[in-house]
Amino acid sequence: MGTWFSEFSVGQVFESPTRAVSEADVMQFAELSGDFNPLHVDAEFAAKTPFGQRVAHGMLAASISTGLGQDTGIFKGTTLALMEQSFRYKAPLFFGESIRLRLVVRETRPSSKGGKGVVTFSADVLKGEDTVVVEGTWVVLFADKRS
Repeated sequence: MGTWFSEFSVGQVFESPTRAVSEADVMQFAELSGDFNPLHVDAEFAAKTPFGQRVAHGMLAASISTGLGQDTGIFKGTTLALMEQSFRYKAPLFFGESIRLRLVVRETRPSSKGGKGVVTFSADVLKGEDTVVVEGTWVVLFADKRS
């Protein structure tokens, strides 16, 4: 079972395992999203950019982070709704690099209807030691323990 609303406290940190982002992931995301920007899919084009190589879509990293969030275990069976997400793309993600998600509880607010509450997390997708690839905020509605 995941984490109930009343079990969260400001400052808590949850970190996922890592996941490598492959060329196949990028190509499948391009197919799914329709985003075939040559920076992502054309090695010859990307070699001439300041990055010097292809870069994974920022939105792919953000999308993978939702799965990494599930790997933390806090959402299983206690999440009622993902209410809001925001993202800022901070650093390139290259093929073969591994990412992980770090969630930090920034605010908790009980619902006026009882039995649930809203948790606001800072949500950073990190590569390497601690390079932020995607910086974000997640606002999630959680159930609380049943008495």
